[in-house]
Amino acid sequence: MKKFIKNWFPVIVWMGFIFWLSSIPDLKSGLKEDFILRKIAHVLEYAILTFLLFRAMMIEGINIQKAVIFSIIIAFFYALTDEYHQTFIQGRQGSLKDAGVDSIGVILMSVLCYTKYRKLKGR
Repeated sequence: MKKFIKNWFPVIVWMGFIFWLSSIPDLKSGLKEDFILRKIAHVLEYAILTFLLFRAMMIEGINIQKAVIFSIIIAFFYALTDEYHQTFIQGRQGSLKDAGVDSIGVILMSVLCYTKYRKLKGR
C-alpha cells in the first residue's frame, strides 16, 4: 500500500492542482502575451501529468508500451473532463481546442518518456 501511495500520490496531487487552476474564474495574467502564456501553461500542465502517470506505471511494473498508451489515454481523458469542468465556472469556458493544446503536452512527453526509457534500457 505504501508503494502504491508513493507512486500515485504525485499524480493525484497534480490532477488536483489542475482542477484547482480550472476553478479560478479569471486566470488572466494581464500581460499582452497572456494568450501564448496560457497555451504554454496548458502544454506544460499536461506534459507533467503524463510524466507522472508514466513514472507511476513504470514503477508498478507495467511494460513501456502499455505505460505510454495508458498515460496518453488517462491524461487526454483528464484534459477533456477538465474542459467540461470549466463550463461550470463563471468566467471560464470549456474548449475542445484547449484539450487539443493539452494533448500536445501529452504527446510530446509520451515520446520523450518512451525515447528516454528505451535509451536507458539499451545501455
